[in-house]
Amino acid sequence: MDVSSEVLLNALRGVKYPGFSRDIVSFGLVRLAEASAGVARARIEITTADAEIPKKLHDAVVAALRAVPGIKSADVEVAVKTPAKPAGPAAMGGQAATPSQLQKVRYRIAVASGKGGVGKSTFAVNLACAFAQIFAQRGNPRAVGLMDCDIYGPSIPLMLGVNVRPEIEGELLQPVENFGVRMMSMGLLIEENTPVAWRGPMVMKTIQQFATQVAWGTLEILVVDLPPGTGDAQITLAQTIPLSGVVVVTTPQLAAVSVARRGAMLFEKVNVPLLGVAENMSYLENPDGTRQHIFGEGGGPGAAADLQTEFLGQVPLDTRIRIGGDRGIPLVVSHPDSLPSQAFRGIANRLLEKLSTPTLANPA
Repeated sequence: MDVSSEVLLNALRGVKYPGFSRDIVSFGLVRLAEASAGVARARIEITTADAEIPKKLHDAVVAALRAVPGIKSADVEVAVKTPAKPAGPAAMGGQAATPSQLQKVRYRIAVASGKGGVGKSTFAVNLACAFAQIFAQRGNPRAVGLMDCDIYGPSIPLMLGVNVRPEIEGELLQPVENFGVRMMSMGLLIEENTPVAWRGPMVMKTIQQFATQVAWGTLEILVVDLPPGTGDAQITLAQTIPLSGVVVVTTPQLAAVSVARRGAMLFEKVNVPLLGVAENMSYLENPDGTRQHIFGEGGGPGAAADLQTEFLGQVPLDTRIRIGGDRGIPLVVSHPDSLPSQAFRGIANRLLEKLSTPTLANPA
């Protein structure tokens, strides 16, 4: 009796794509899996420029199929497509060419911070949802994307309530969508609780792939969440994607503000416009309307003044922001009339006003 295709696919679910903890079946790379007279046949289609990956996959697939009871031999084909060449890095201070998958994106803004712990990713998620609400009111319900470039700590899938795997169509990953936001993240490509122990070159390659091998489609705005700091990820992004501008997120205390200034200066060196500074966790509002400035006061406006840019606004502390992130329903969605949600929409509207000015038109 011939072995069924389902049995073969189950065996292939044990074959991980090199460098990932995810299997080739869930990635949608298996195009054929059948058996006849004890001979298993499989066809795997991949897109890669790495000459080692096809051989590794071929050997792993053959081994997996031969281990199936009733299979005596395996005939495996690994078909390789060469990926579209990513845009070459621009020189420091130069201008990147627009990757083909981003040519229908009107505005591309990065959300950055000099240090961790300022709530940057939470800010990026709620800002993206605020943009989505604004565009939905304008009759364009699928106008916002969110690219999670925080490779080492990809928390955005959790905060957006997304736990499905992205599909591959042709050579392109398909972004997943929730609350009107199309999103791609390393968190969707690895197994839960698997650490990303990568050095700089792999991080840079992933950011380039998110720009060139994800089907972003037609968007009004793409929000790019960066990891904290001023390293490879920030430079690679500026050299790969022509950004409309960057928003710097800080908290009020001096330690965060001083590092935020340095982070903003990096983008000035690569000719990315600074759209402004936003202050997160600015204050805690008491039931009687008074405010507690738990992390100090005045840091955000001070940083904006030093950087000669606009202070975009303050987002207060609110327990519901944390609860929304944990539950996968951002506060802007769950409590749209709350004070923090109003702050996020105010910042989003101000950014759209700034982006529409001729001086901030997207580079070609």
